[in-house]
Amino acid sequence: MSQNTNTNTPTGSADVDRQLAARAATNEAAGTSVATSGSSGADILDWPQWIGGERVDSLSGEWRDVTNPALRDSVIARVPASTVEDVERVVGVARQAFGGWAAQHFTRRARPLALIADDIEAEAEEFARLTALDTGNAIRTQARPEVATLVALFRYFSGVAGESKGTTLPAGDDQLQYTRREPLGVVAAILPWNSPLMIAGFKIPAALAAGNTVILKAADDAPLTILKLAEVCNRHLPAGVLNALTGRGSVIGDALAKHPGVDKVSFTGSTEVGRGVAAQAGERLAHMSMELGGKNPSIVFPDAVDDQLIDQLLLASRFARQGQSCTAGSRLFIHRDVYDDVLSQLVPRLGAMQVGDPLDEASDMGAVINAKQHAGITEYLDEGRSLNGLQTLLGGSAPSEGGLTRGFYHVPTVFGGGRNDFRLAREEIFGPVLMAIPFDTREEVIEMANDTHFGLAAYVFSHDLDRALDTAHSLQAGWVQVNQGGGQVVGQTYGGYKQSGMGREVSLEGMLEGFTQTKQINVKLRPASTRS
Repeated sequence: MSQNTNTNTPTGSADVDRQLAARAATNEAAGTSVATSGSSGADILDWPQWIGGERVDSLSGEWRDVTNPALRDSVIARVPASTVEDVERVVGVARQAFGGWAAQHFTRRARPLALIADDIEAEAEEFARLTALDTGNAIRTQARPEVATLVALFRYFSGVAGESKGTTLPAGDDQLQYTRREPLGVVAAILPWNSPLMIAGFKIPAALAAGNTVILKAADDAPLTILKLAEVCNRHLPAGVLNALTGRGSVIGDALAKHPGVDKVSFTGSTEVGRGVAAQAGERLAHMSMELGGKNPSIVFPDAVDDQLIDQLLLASRFARQGQSCTAGSRLFIHRDVYDDVLSQLVPRLGAMQVGDPLDEASDMGAVINAKQHAGITEYLDEGRSLNGLQTLLGGSAPSEGGLTRGFYHVPTVFGGGRNDFRLAREEIFGPVLMAIPFDTREEVIEMANDTHFGLAAYVFSHDLDRALDTAHSLQAGWVQVNQGGGQVVGQTYGGYKQSGMGREVSLEGMLEGFTQTKQINVKLRPASTRS
């Protein structure tokens, strides 16, 4: 296995600074302070992948450009364009490392996870800046919180590593009956581009704490933070325990799902892609978990209107992540009695969100990930403006002038007077688009909320605790929040119903069910009367 010897290879924070260094000159030449950094050819760094504890190129020697969402056509780095041959190589390395790692006492697996958390925390600002550059997520509202969650996840799973244990069954004096929790083997973790560090945190420390080895497949459009994370992990882990590949999902993602040497596939992404991955892994009956899409309801009852409601609805909208979140509360059901009141408060707050440079501390929202996503959101907006009876209360089109046109930006959009059968209320837009729908009764809104093939998240707002909990219990969703709209909490169980996925993450339950298997052992003992 040859280590990359390219002298233009990232080695630390100074190299991230190099990628950001062209920012001022690029913006000055463009005559705007809105778009983020671009890079000239001299500033472009090669970011090799990680296999067996080493930085390596792809076997083909081919590279792929990584572009900046906040500045169209700006190449900021290159990553290896891995192929099926690279998958064969990395699976072999991970399988070789598995036996030794699984045999470690749990304290020997917990310690590296804690050290990784310490290193990420020490380099948190570098991770945050790279996240903003890589994904287009605003540094203040999204990138820094994502890094903080990653640190917390490594610390949490370091702390619960010893809980991967079995049980004993009282079976009489001549029987010892017990179970063991054993790791699955090699885990392929296929990551999305919207929150790659946080989602990696859902998977990596749980899998490692349970004794598995991991192959990360970085998202096509946001691979840099994952390669940086792999670098930190490999400071503390034995070679081959944590590996990271870059390349097209249709090539190496498919190859990982199909490979007989991969014992589990853990996928986060769209429902459409997830179906394909599940079919490939299911063909060989591999273990799998899927965290997929959502079209999540936020339900506002009349008694919920207070000085906290709008803040929580803003959080639930996920507009601070440009709506690029599978848990976004993008269907807003408001009781007819307070419909106008709530929107009269919410719409101005959404309209006041600052859209701009992800690296600017003033930005509330950054850029969407790429041209395809930008165009897809635009198509939904065009449809929304054309629908009879649907009111455009805010936004409704992509920026057409000024500095925002230099990147893949969208502004907050709110459509009012919607119906639950509109396509905009049925399909996951994955953009900053909110559909407000009035309702009259609890029974009616529960029926509408559940009338979807998704079932990931839901938000209920009511200070009548009986009504709030009855509603929460009636919703077909894996994660329901009452009177709040924040993100996942480390240690809670997280996952979806219906076509939003299978399996659970973020919790001890997720580690045990997702990354171990149970072995039952029955032992016949000598009768007590024959023992000396």
